[in-house]
Amino acid sequence: MAESSDGYKVLSDNRQARHQYEILETYDAGLELKGTEVKSIRAGKVNLRDGFAQIREGELWLQNVHISPHSTTIQQYNHDPRRTRKLLLHKGEIRKLIGKVEQKGLTLVPLKMYVTRGWIKVTIALAKGKKLHDKRDSLKQKQEKREVERALKGRY
Repeated sequence: MAESSDGYKVLSDNRQARHQYEILETYDAGLELKGTEVKSIRAGKVNLRDGFAQIREGELWLQNVHISPHSTTIQQYNHDPRRTRKLLLHKGEIRKLIGKVEQKGLTLVPLKMYVTRGWIKVTIALAKGKKLHDKRDSLKQKQEKREVERALKGRY
């Protein structure tokens, strides 16, 4: 859990998404959560890796995000770890997303979950899936950049 210079605390980061998808746009959305989910998220027990967002009936839903059950709560009152959660965005933003998601190959993936002023928010990205050769190119560019930085660092 890292503290950002913008005054928010990152609780979970989906680094795998930046490797598998080309990020086109990002949106910050609120989440509709239960009390035990909030406790687990603040403890950092959330996994965004397999998650995605879907638009149904004019509303945005976060699916397949795993939030572990709270450890000290009785199982009867605990939440389902992979339940579908509603994302809170303005209607205009959702309408814009509907148009873009219907384009071929675009999807909505969660990038990070963070706390700002007591509210838990998630950054959703409009993304396009990378092909295998695109992933190889990204890795090659990353490797070259690292080698250049290493060479420059060695000179001084």
